[in-house]
Amino acid sequence: MFRPPINRAMRTLDRTFFQKSIPLSAARIRDNKQISKYRTELGHDLLKLDRMPAVRPVRDSEGQEAKALLLRPEVKPDDASTWSPKLSELVKTSQVSLLPYDLELDYDYWNYHDIMSAILPEAEQDEFPTGFSIVGHVAHLNLRDQYLPYKHLIATVLLDKNPTIRTVINKTDEVGEHNEYRTFNYELLTGDLDMNVEIHEENCKFRFDYSKVYWNSRLNTEHRRLVQKFQPGEAVCDVMAGVGPFAVPAGKKNVFVWANDLNPDSFASLDDAVRRNKVRVVLISLHSALKRIKYLQKRQVERFVKIFNEDGRSFIRSSAEKLLKTDTHVEMFKQMSRLRRTASTVKPIATLTSPRTFNHFILNLPASAITFLPSFIGLYAGHEELFTPNTDARLPIIHVHCFNTKSDDNKEEGIKICEEVSEQLRYEMKPGDIEIEGEVQVWDVRDVAPFKRMFCASFRLPGDVAFRVAEDESGVQPFPSEERF
Repeated sequence: MFRPPINRAMRTLDRTFFQKSIPLSAARIRDNKQISKYRTELGHDLLKLDRMPAVRPVRDSEGQEAKALLLRPEVKPDDASTWSPKLSELVKTSQVSLLPYDLELDYDYWNYHDIMSAILPEAEQDEFPTGFSIVGHVAHLNLRDQYLPYKHLIATVLLDKNPTIRTVINKTDEVGEHNEYRTFNYELLTGDLDMNVEIHEENCKFRFDYSKVYWNSRLNTEHRRLVQKFQPGEAVCDVMAGVGPFAVPAGKKNVFVWANDLNPDSFASLDDAVRRNKVRVVLISLHSALKRIKYLQKRQVERFVKIFNEDGRSFIRSSAEKLLKTDTHVEMFKQMSRLRRTASTVKPIATLTSPRTFNHFILNLPASAITFLPSFIGLYAGHEELFTPNTDARLPIIHVHCFNTKSDDNKEEGIKICEEVSEQLRYEMKPGDIEIEGEVQVWDVRDVAPFKRMFCASFRLPGDVAFRVAEDESGVQPFPSEERF
């Protein structure tokens, strides 16, 4: 009764087609002050319809405006047998009076799913295109072939029904299919051709051109999961950092991050994100003190999150070597109320010192990240004295994202992923506990296609791999020489 009219031949959206008049009854309230009371007492009789308020303005027989409660279709104003005992009582005592009411529904009432269900062929309803990504003001569709004849209809309705969306695009190839920057080709279906978006994630703000960099809002949970593993004062190497969804939130946690991306546009957006999301320490109202604090804030952002625009394979090795020679200290300041802020109080309460070796590496390039693992062979060769049992420092944990098939328990996929890791490291790795050398924790990140799933393989770098002497003929690059710095 309340569904929109059907037109499966529609190819150009006609909003005026979607109109419907539904005959109902309404209970006019004599005393408007009693509306809440009668709304509760007549709960069984009321119309319960999503996005439709039960209280509506009506005019009585004398043309006077009043308030009324819409009643369910089964209640007839001229048939007392359809009334509940409570409704009968209120009518009998003249607290309410029943009258016919025509409920007018139009295009603005129905949602995206309602409208498209009335347009698309019934045979195409099983895999209805309801899933899409929203990146800032851009809706990103990935339509299957059977829906391409309706793509402009789908996009127009989607734009109408989502007030925050201004642009609707459809992906025309796979991410990274034609380039190494993980960008994709697309077509504008409707709206503004404006791909400069602003994203808010984990209390951080990112601005970038969505057509030139990689971003996936569905990875928010994975970003949060890994960042939660990082502790203040630790050092993290984000090898394929993109615009910074791991690096920037980690930096705000006072984690030292070395963030790299090969894409110049991603690097520029990463630079913007690092500057925009300042590590706030304290803000002093006095001019001289404020100037000093702003300077310190700028230095803290640069020190917590260092950014690079290099090839990932060489960056793994060069960053490890550079960190060994880097002396980084960040002063921490206490938050104070405005009444207590003076120039004399601008003194550090603690100093964080970056470790000389990384605690974590992130390789978030699932299509090929596993092939970067040979760069870890011999990563700390000749530096055994920096790690246990000689010190408290442990070898880093590697988090490498990858694609594989999907199953109910992921057991077979875990074995296959470990075999790939083993082949790249030339060291046997098996599914298991992340803290046991030679074992890999395989985490199910998300489904990406009917038979494809994204995983994160996390393991502590084995000593036999980290301290192995790198050989040129192995394909592994040796440590960069001093003159490169």
